[in-house]
Amino acid sequence: MIPRQAVPTLQRLAQGFPVLAITGPRQSGKTTLARALFSAKPYISLENPEEREFAQTDPRRFLARFTEGAILDEVQRCPALLSWLQQLVDERQRMGDFILTGSAQFDLMAGITQSLAGRVGRVELLPLSGTELGDERLPEALDTLLLTGGYPALYDRTLAPNDWFPNYVATYLERDVRQLLAVHDLSQFHRFVRMCAARSGQLLNLAALGADCGISAVTAGKWLSVMETSYLVMRLPPYHRNFGKRLVKTPKLYFLDVGLMAWLLGIRDAATIETHAARGALFETWVVSELIKQRFNAGQSGELFFWRDNVGHEVDVVLETPQGLQAIEIKSGSTFTSDWPQAVRKWTGFADTPTLAPLIIYGGADRYARQGCEVMGWRAFALNESLLKQ
Repeated sequence: MIPRQAVPTLQRLAQGFPVLAITGPRQSGKTTLARALFSAKPYISLENPEEREFAQTDPRRFLARFTEGAILDEVQRCPALLSWLQQLVDERQRMGDFILTGSAQFDLMAGITQSLAGRVGRVELLPLSGTELGDERLPEALDTLLLTGGYPALYDRTLAPNDWFPNYVATYLERDVRQLLAVHDLSQFHRFVRMCAARSGQLLNLAALGADCGISAVTAGKWLSVMETSYLVMRLPPYHRNFGKRLVKTPKLYFLDVGLMAWLLGIRDAATIETHAARGALFETWVVSELIKQRFNAGQSGELFFWRDNVGHEVDVVLETPQGLQAIEIKSGSTFTSDWPQAVRKWTGFADTPTLAPLIIYGGADRYARQGCEVMGWRAFALNESLLKQ
């Protein structure tokens, strides 16, 4: 197993919560991590029809088998089990007793909120980060990384992205969609997913997105919620505190794996990315997803923002830290240009709270200070696990 940065977080939470929940997209390594970290516990998959029927028809006896706790995989397949689990962990008062995994965020979190509130520590596990890949596994070329993304199967097996992603979409996306939403025309939903990929890094306009796919804005909102539930995309909210200007209030849309985004855009080789019109959006998507992974692996919420005013001044990412606001600009170019810091300097002038030196993450290799900003190459950023530990 490729070592995961979430291990210390899970170990910490296991000291204070009777139940741990590991959620995330399918094939992100949840089960592998749970079985490696809690190897002494029995493993039960509720995808197994016999186990699921047992859990549904006689939950008390089902749980009574696990005197030392257990790993319950895909627990959202039997949400009624969570109420019985609550009674059991309350009686035992034992920390780190049960480990739950699930890839349907809505179903699992609804059950946790209703039945296990205050009893569960949660970690959201996304595909591999640059830090987890490490210097040996991280691709040498940026465009290769943007083509591949971070799903573990592409690094611990002999698999090409062009072989893996179509099967991933067919096997997991379609199944999750059918479980969560009644989509009559699956090809129409596929078009919707591809159109979302084409808009990663842009302001979200549900009406325009729906119109391009032949559906209403309401339907587009529902379908997008399913994609969020499956950890395929996220909405980045705008930052609007402590600014005395008219600001954009619409969120931006981002995919959580750049390799999946590239495949949905029809990109099949790294050479194509070099001159592709979406290269900037791919790079920005990768950086934002890396920042989210860093926060999730540390057990923090994904509270990142962007800033944009009504005349078009924009900062790609704004992060609140105890020391002040951290602004991050993302540039896919490999050579610094003098106009890169303009937006963050404008933003600094508007802010009425303390700000840290802006950070510019770019597609080059060097790291240096320029015009009051720290400029960091993509590889240094990918391997810098302490970047957000302010």
